[in-house]
Amino acid sequence: MQKLVDFMFSKRSLPVLVIVLCCALFIGFSSSGTDRSAPPGKYEKILHNIGDILQQVHYSPKKVDDAFSKEIFAKYLPAIDGEKNIFLQSDLASLKKYETKLDDEINGGNVEFVPAVSVIFKSRVLEVEQLAKEILSKPFEFNTDESVTMDAEKLDFPKNEAERKDRWRKRLKYLVLERYSDALETQEKSKGKAGFVAKSNQELEQEARDKVTKITNRMFDRLKLKYSDDDRFNQYVNVVTNTMDPHTTFFPPVDKRYFDEQMSGRFFGIGASLREEEGNIKIASLLTGSPAWKTGELTVGDVVLKVAQGNEEAVDLTGFAVEDAVKLIRGKKGTEVKLTLRKTDGSVKVVSIIRDEIVQDETFARSAIVANGKSKVGYIFLPEFYADFDNPRGNRCAVDVAKEIIKLKEQKVDGIIMDLRSNGGGSLYDVVQMAGLFIEEGPIVQVKDRDGKPSVLKDRDKSVLYDGPLAVMVNEFSASASEIFAAAIQDYKRGVVLGSTSTYGKGTVQRNIGLDKETGMFSSNSELGTIKLTLQKFYRINGGSTQLKGVSSDIVIPDVLEKSKVREKDDPDALPWDEVSRSPYTTWKAPYDLAMVSRNSQTRVNNNPAFNLIKTNTDWLAEQNDKVYSLNLAKFRENKKKISSTVKQIETLYKLSRELDVESVPGDEDRFASDTDKLERYKAWKKNLRNDIYLDEAINAVNDMVYQKNLAQSGKQQPSSLKVKGDD
Repeated sequence: MQKLVDFMFSKRSLPVLVIVLCCALFIGFSSSGTDRSAPPGKYEKILHNIGDILQQVHYSPKKVDDAFSKEIFAKYLPAIDGEKNIFLQSDLASLKKYETKLDDEINGGNVEFVPAVSVIFKSRVLEVEQLAKEILSKPFEFNTDESVTMDAEKLDFPKNEAERKDRWRKRLKYLVLERYSDALETQEKSKGKAGFVAKSNQELEQEARDKVTKITNRMFDRLKLKYSDDDRFNQYVNVVTNTMDPHTTFFPPVDKRYFDEQMSGRFFGIGASLREEEGNIKIASLLTGSPAWKTGELTVGDVVLKVAQGNEEAVDLTGFAVEDAVKLIRGKKGTEVKLTLRKTDGSVKVVSIIRDEIVQDETFARSAIVANGKSKVGYIFLPEFYADFDNPRGNRCAVDVAKEIIKLKEQKVDGIIMDLRSNGGGSLYDVVQMAGLFIEEGPIVQVKDRDGKPSVLKDRDKSVLYDGPLAVMVNEFSASASEIFAAAIQDYKRGVVLGSTSTYGKGTVQRNIGLDKETGMFSSNSELGTIKLTLQKFYRINGGSTQLKGVSSDIVIPDVLEKSKVREKDDPDALPWDEVSRSPYTTWKAPYDLAMVSRNSQTRVNNNPAFNLIKTNTDWLAEQNDKVYSLNLAKFRENKKKISSTVKQIETLYKLSRELDVESVPGDEDRFASDTDKLERYKAWKKNLRNDIYLDEAINAVNDMVYQKNLAQSGKQQPSSLKVKGDD
C-alpha cells in the first residue's frame, strides 16, 4: 500500500478542467423581451434558462429559429408515442399551429405546446386502452398470411381510428403469437415425460392472450398513473437538448442525483435490490449489514406496494418501473423511508428504514490472473471511469486501477490486459491519470472549446507504474474516456487495441450546470434541474478526433453487434468529425514489435473457425432484422427456428472449447465472504472469463509480446513471424 501512496503523491495534480466562458459566468437567463401577462411558471423557467445556456455556451449551437422549431415538433410526438399507435394524424394537424412557435417558447414565451399535447395524449391513451382490451377479449387465428411492421421509423401515425385499430390488432396478435408459438414448442418437447398433461391449442392460445393482457395492463397503468405531465415536459426538454447534440441532456433533480450515484459508486439507500415480476416491484436481494437487512423485517420476494418519505403521503408503485422505484427509495443519509410491503404470506406491513451509505463496490475496478503454462497474464476489468466528485476520500478509478496494477505486479505477471468493453466513459481527469500509469510523461488528450485553441492535458510524471506488455480490449460500447485511453495507448505505441472495428465514437466533453439563476453555473444541482451540456470536443494527441469515427482496433475481432446501428455515427444529431494539429509526443520504445503482434493476432483471428462463423451468422442476422414479421404461425415458427438456431450457435461459439485458467488475486475473494449474493456473482464473473473467446485472443497477443521480449532479453534474433497457438 505504501508503494501506491508514494506513487500517487508523486503525481503533480492536473488542474480540474473547468470551462467558464465570459458570456456564461453570470447567465442572465433573459426572456428575449417577449411580453407575458403572468410571471413565468416552472416550465417556463426551465425552458428559457436552458434555451439561454444552449445558445450562449454549447460547443456548437444550432440557431433557435423556425427551422429548429420544426425539427423539435417533428421529433417530440414520436418520442412520447414511440410505436406511433396512440396519436392520429388529425392530432398532428390540430397541433401544427405550434410547429413554428416552439422557438418562441424557448426564447421566452409561454409554454403551451406540451400542455396541449398532454391533453390529447391522456385522452388517446384511454381510447387505445379500451381498444386493446376489446382486441384481446377474442381469440386470434394464425392461418392468415399477413405481416406486421414493428419498426416505427417505417410507419407514419395512423390516418384514422380504423387504421389505428388494425395496427393495434396486428401488434397484439404478434405478441400473442410469440407466446403461443413458445407454448406449442414446450408442449411438443414435453410429450412422453412423467406428469405431462396436454393442452388444446385453444387453451394455449388463451394462456398466451392472458399473458399479453397482463403486459398491456401494466403498460397502461404506467401511462395513466406514472407517466405524468412533468415526465412529458422533461422528455420535451430532452428533445430540445438532444437536437443540439445527443449528449446534451436535461436532468430533473431526482434523475441528477441518480446520475451522480452511478458515477460515484456510492449512494444513500436501504441496501435492497429490486426486480419487476408480474407487474409488481419485489425485493430481489438484501445486502448483508445494510439498513434493510438490519431491520429483520424485509424478505426476498416481498412486494413493495408503496414508498413514503418519512411522514409524507406514500406513493403507490402501481405502474412504476424498477428504476423509478429505486429513485424513490434512495435519498439523503439519515432520512427515513417507509415501505409498505405485501409479505409472502399475504399480510401487509409498513417498515420504517433509515437510509445509510451503500457502496456499489461491484462496479469498481477488479482484477484476476490468467495462467497458461507460458506466462501469467494480469487482467483488469474497468466497467466505467467512475469518480466520487463530492467525497475527497471516495473511490476514483485511476487510484483503484493503480492498486490493481500493484497487486498484479506483486504476483509477477508477465503482461496486463485492460478490459474496457462496454465502458461508457466518465471522469476525464481520471483517464488522464490512468494513462499516465503506463507511460513516462507526455500529452494524453487535447481538449478544445468552441472559441479557443486546443489545450493539452498531460501526464507530468516521469515515473511509470507498469512498463510491461499491454493489451486493451474494446467494443462498440467503449465510449468517451475509454476512447481517450485506447487512443493514447495506440498513439504512443504502448500496447495493442483489440475488439470491434471501432469504438463508439463519442468525442465530446460535458459539464453539469444547474438551472437556478441565483447560483448559475456554480452549482450543478438545483431545484429546477440540471443540464449536462456539451462544452468541448476532445482530440487524440495525433490530432484526429474520436468523435463519430471512434478508435479503430489494431486487431479486429468479429462480434454480433458489428452491424447494429448503435454507434455515434448512427445518430443524425451527432457532431461532425474534425481534426486539430498534432501534439508533440515520443512513442514508447518496446522490446517487441507491435505491428508483428497485430499481424500475428489478426491472422489467428482470420483463421479461427469460430470467429469466421460469428461473422457469417452476424451478417445473416443483420439481413433478417427488418422488423417485418409474419403473423402466419407456420412461417413465424420456421423463421424463428432459423434465427434461434443461429443465435444459439453464436452463443456456443462465444465459449471456448477448453476453459482458461482464471484465478483470483490473493485476498480478493475474501472481500465478499460476508455476502453470499456478492460472492456468487463474483464467482460467476470468473466463470464467464474462463469461457471468453475474446479474452483468449487478448492473452495470445500478450503472449506474443512476452515471447518477443524474452527473445530480446536473451539476445536471440526475432523471427519474421511467430508460430503461435491457434495457427495451422
